[in-house]
Amino acid sequence: MFRLRAPIVLPCDPSCGVLRDAVVDVGPSGRLGYVGPADGAPASDAPVRSLDGILMPGMINMHAHSPMTVLRGMGGDLPLMRWLQEVIWPAEALLTPSDIEAGMLLGSVEMLRNGVTTSVEQYFQPDHVVRAVLATGGRMVLGPAIVDAAGWSWRAQLDEVSARIDVDGLRPHDRIEIGYGPHSAYTLSPEALTMVAEASRVRDALLLIHVAESPQEDAAQRTSYGSVPKMLSSIGLLGGRVLAAHSVHLSDEDIAVFAANGVAVAHCPGSNAKLASGIARVPALRAAGVPVGLGTDGPASNDDLDLWEEMRLAALVARLSTMDSAALTAADVLLMATLGGAEALGRTDIGVLEEGRWADVVHVDTSTEAFAAGLSVPDEHLLANLVWGANARNVRDVWVGGEQVVADHEPTKVERAKVQAQAGAVTSRLRG
Repeated sequence: MFRLRAPIVLPCDPSCGVLRDAVVDVGPSGRLGYVGPADGAPASDAPVRSLDGILMPGMINMHAHSPMTVLRGMGGDLPLMRWLQEVIWPAEALLTPSDIEAGMLLGSVEMLRNGVTTSVEQYFQPDHVVRAVLATGGRMVLGPAIVDAAGWSWRAQLDEVSARIDVDGLRPHDRIEIGYGPHSAYTLSPEALTMVAEASRVRDALLLIHVAESPQEDAAQRTSYGSVPKMLSSIGLLGGRVLAAHSVHLSDEDIAVFAANGVAVAHCPGSNAKLASGIARVPALRAAGVPVGLGTDGPASNDDLDLWEEMRLAALVARLSTMDSAALTAADVLLMATLGGAEALGRTDIGVLEEGRWADVVHVDTSTEAFAAGLSVPDEHLLANLVWGANARNVRDVWVGGEQVVADHEPTKVERAKVQAQAGAVTSRLRG
């Protein structure tokens, strides 16, 4: 049990309010206690750590394939489908379980150092992915990949996920949630998607799926059904807990389908831009009441795991696409990276600094140029400096469930140099 005190605390509640000279209490169970002004804090014998700068919730990366750190930089100038078919899928076929664990270790370290405490992952070899995340002290929602491709049986993958949940539950560890990860409508048949949806609904599990990322990928599905959301609705996939990644090419009718079925969206502006996939209609999605969080996508298509960059990109592309300089504000994208992600996941235990939630806390260093005007500026100015001027390098310390997992920029539970070397060796082997 301990107390953190800082000049600024950003709880990231719906009002995106700014608390000045405030404290954050962390209980012995790793949950948050009092969060508020220091002069109103309850008496406590807990040790107090006074910090300069800003305390805020850990960010939530809503869509990632983090083991792909070992594939970073491969085929970086190709469009999506050529990148997948000619470079990524052949390379992934060569990955061993230990390779995937090494890639996830590096990805988890990178995210924690960037202030991302929870990631939503879609990948193979779930045991190895889980082991890597727990080794670093991170938090994860994992949808083990389900795909119909050479060397893979989607039925076996589906059965394995269902059996895992039936034996261990949706949350086998307080830092791990298990869901289903059907890749997309163009890599799985309608029959397969329907069966995955039924299995996920029976277990109240999250279903992660790529939707309408690029105009080329699902031409056949759009020809037959009119759009991918219409297809997913017609085969009964929507209606449970569904997180649609990318969702770039949506009509007004598609957005209405998402809103009517409670579908949430993981917006990945960096990956969408790098692969020239297009610009998602985030302002329209939000106006329709569709929950939207921010994701990086995989580190081979972005090529980093940096939600600070995604916040800025989300606001920039929304403003450009609508020609409205207020389409997404600094407060909007900060909440999309925190509270918005939690709401999109249906989680009430992360994403906000408030009593009862997990103590996933990020300490932001404000001694850099972005905060040259100091912390006494008006709230709106402070948020603008944080979102537009700061970056991942400002993250100094990170706690997950009250456990410090980053101290003075470095991970506390694993040796970063060793993790980087292990992942680098995998990449070198794949390169031949």
